[in-house]
Amino acid sequence: MGRWVEVGDRAWARRHDELDLTLGLVAGDRACLVVDTGADEAQGAAFAAAVRELTGLPWSVALTHAHFDHCFGTAAFGQCAVWAHPGCRADLVATGERQRSAWVEHYHKEGDPEAAGRLSAARIVLPDHAAGTATELDLGGRVVRLAGPGPGHTGHDLVVHVPDSGVVFAGDLVEQGAPPAFEDAFPQAWPSALDRLLELAPRTVVPGHGEPVDAAFVARQRDELAEVARLCRAVAAGELTRAEALARSPYPEPFTSDALARPLAP
Repeated sequence: MGRWVEVGDRAWARRHDELDLTLGLVAGDRACLVVDTGADEAQGAAFAAAVRELTGLPWSVALTHAHFDHCFGTAAFGQCAVWAHPGCRADLVATGERQRSAWVEHYHKEGDPEAAGRLSAARIVLPDHAAGTATELDLGGRVVRLAGPGPGHTGHDLVVHVPDSGVVFAGDLVEQGAPPAFEDAFPQAWPSALDRLLELAPRTVVPGHGEPVDAAFVARQRDELAEVARLCRAVAAGELTRAEALARSPYPEPFTSDALARPLAP
């Protein structure tokens, strides 16, 4: 189940207990844009039904990145344009089935065969529209901008900017309620990606997981990520031991360990 949080004029976040996931919706006068689609087709279908409670406008989809929890529900939205960073499609082709296998195993280990079954059955829909550095979508009476701020949580992150409401849907470039996830991240580049997000002067930022936040929250997370990047550089240069970096990190050991294992350059 999910609940709507209004984050601006005709802009909403859809909050879910499962994985603390946050999806999005922006409506104009002629069309609406769905931001991410959930972890499987059942979750996607529930999200699509919730969208229809708010608007009957034709939809398109924007995917913030290729992790399964944000895009394996896309088939539930039928034949529509699916926008993403160009690297998102390539990453889904390369890693989609590997993600599925890993998380099906995870759900079985957690004693949740229903979730494992839903994920096993999900059809992976590849994006068919590539968003450039500043792609504009006219929804009728308002323009939404899709932008890739550079590598961060992944090498293909995309943000959805609603200028007339001061809202940015950030995907997992921003995390609320848990530390940022570094498994596929580029720690050295991530602070700069958030700098570019902050240059949009958002009033509200919708993270990929957790509750909507303000720009001050994003700035604090940017500073924490900059410290993690500094620690990674220091370990690589032999200036700190791994244990010293783990002790000094603003994030718990498992998250910092993932950051230390990532390459210094995208």
